[in-house]
Amino acid sequence: MSAVQPPHAEQFSSREQQDFAGSFGMWVFIASEFLFFGPLLFGYFYLRTHYPQACAAASRHTDFLLGTANTAVLLTSSFLMALAGHAAKAGQRPQAARLLVAVAALGLAFLAIKGFEYHSEFQEGLFPGAGFRPEKGGQPQDMPGMELFFLLYFAMTGLHALHLTIGILACLAMAFLLRRPAPAAPSGEAVELAGLYWHFVDLVWIFLYPLLYLVGRAGG
Repeated sequence: MSAVQPPHAEQFSSREQQDFAGSFGMWVFIASEFLFFGPLLFGYFYLRTHYPQACAAASRHTDFLLGTANTAVLLTSSFLMALAGHAAKAGQRPQAARLLVAVAALGLAFLAIKGFEYHSEFQEGLFPGAGFRPEKGGQPQDMPGMELFFLLYFAMTGLHALHLTIGILACLAMAFLLRRPAPAAPSGEAVELAGLYWHFVDLVWIFLYPLLYLVGRAGG
């Protein structure tokens, strides 16, 4: 007597093939995301190489405490996301759903902190353009480089916030679907794929954090 095969989509011959296709597709998607962040990071390192003093001065205008708080928020969310994946694979769907809601809540907390930080930066005259005039001052020769730094800062953190928003919506949708009966609920592998995307977004921030908040403070 043959073993009962777990349910899978019609276009796949088995659940294993479906899971492999989903995992491969997510890795391809994540790799394609470097097309967005790659040019911005290249621009940052080019700027840092040619205007090191301006980059250091601009970095000292960023809010170290808020940036650090947001880093802690995302690290906590990654831990909860890993727990959600384990719970879903163990068949503990209600627990996985609650964890996903908690992850989404932490993502919203990150966006709220970032929004407050943006508001403060606008007030301080740090938004690139005609009104760029840092209240804390800076050497006149550093102003062009500082403005370029903040142009990249807003572009990179804004793009990251957009990706985080997508992750929040995915977590909430997954949490809602996990409330459905077993055959229709997302599999543990599907939750892990959502987690893979979330960890990628968190990793991007972990990479941005020292570049934007620490480079000008390393020397005191």
